[in-house]
Amino acid sequence: MKDLTPRRIVAELDKYIVGQDDAKRAVAIAIRNRWRRQQLTGELRDEVAPANIIMIGTTGVGKTEIARRLAGLVGAPFLKVEASKYTEVGYVGRDVESMIRELAEIAHAIVRMEATEAVYQKAAERAEDQLLDLLVPPVDWSSGAGEEDGRSERREKVRQTFREKLVAGKLEDRMVEITTEERMVPVHIMSNIGMEQMDLDLQNMFEKILPKGSRSRRVTVAEARRLLIQQEAEKLIDREAVMRDAVSRAENSGIVFIDELDKVAGRESGRGPDVSREGVQRDLLPIVEGTAGQTKYGIVHTDHVLFIAAGAFHVAKPADLIPEMQGRFPIRVELKDLTEDDFVRILLEPKNALTKQYTALMGTEGVKVKFEKSAVREVARVAAEVNSRTQNIGARRLHTVMERLFEEVSFEAPEMEGVSVKIDAAYVKQRLADIVKDEDLSRYIL
Repeated sequence: MKDLTPRRIVAELDKYIVGQDDAKRAVAIAIRNRWRRQQLTGELRDEVAPANIIMIGTTGVGKTEIARRLAGLVGAPFLKVEASKYTEVGYVGRDVESMIRELAEIAHAIVRMEATEAVYQKAAERAEDQLLDLLVPPVDWSSGAGEEDGRSERREKVRQTFREKLVAGKLEDRMVEITTEERMVPVHIMSNIGMEQMDLDLQNMFEKILPKGSRSRRVTVAEARRLLIQQEAEKLIDREAVMRDAVSRAENSGIVFIDELDKVAGRESGRGPDVSREGVQRDLLPIVEGTAGQTKYGIVHTDHVLFIAAGAFHVAKPADLIPEMQGRFPIRVELKDLTEDDFVRILLEPKNALTKQYTALMGTEGVKVKFEKSAVREVARVAAEVNSRTQNIGARRLHTVMERLFEEVSFEAPEMEGVSVKIDAAYVKQRLADIVKDEDLSRYIL
């Protein structure tokens, strides 16, 4: 993290997201401030709160992508929730505290995967020894009695020969019989209101009372290796340490992306679908301010979780949020609508650009696709035009246009092995012109 400066974070985000420099700078500073807080000591470290962010922009301009790529860049637990999911007509829907439990689950999965990778080599060695025991069972290699040393030496030579074959991958298809532990079916409390600790206690109780089952399975060496490595890794992992690290990771590195915040903005009208909006904000407020939520891995404090909210805010404005909620999102950045030039860059520049994706997909069928610059410009023009005439869905329109453009090639690709397809402006116009001209048709198809 020390080397991950705001400038470098923005540079990494630029590899996947075109434009939106203000939003990138805001999230980069927020992540850097996390590292700065962790360098502090004493009471001041606990007092420094994260500067939560509201991203304002229409759909498809990159709000979610910025947050998701940022979390992936720093290896932080990332949870995306929709504020509208916590409300229904006239009443609050899902339990708002469920986001804390979900964040803890994500953090636990990350830490557990890291712990598994840390012990993988040792688990693989143990699994290899067990496979050799299955392939070279302890049998009497001599006809005479009292030759234990000779039998042991002979068995070790055979074992070494099998080890070499095992490492070389020459025994992958051989069948062996292994014994695997049967995991108990988890016991869950059918409730979403703070019953996580009871859930965990019940599972621990049943694990102690009920004996672990096991059954024999006949599988290939390759499958046996995978199962045995999992089994040995499970024995080597310190579950308590994983749970502690998961809670710490969620508290200090967690990122919660609250989408569609504008849907719960606005004051109560006292009737109709608006009645629960302010109530949802007030339920969200303690979590964003900092609260302690009970999870199956322990109590998770949200004081230092970074919250990034987003919304189009066409009708409602950030000022329509209750004052307390506004105060908890001090940073506001507006994302710009995407233009035709932006679409051209999106189609060409990112590491996962759509043109690269479709070229690679067709390449799996032996079809070589070549994009001309004129074709990229025409696709961008069509996407921008359809966005202006119908609903503006930002860069997501490019997926629609590209899918329609490649419909015929995608269908015929299995019978086109070795064929080269050149995509130029004329090809794009031929495939899309009729749909674009008919405004009613383009509403349904593009």
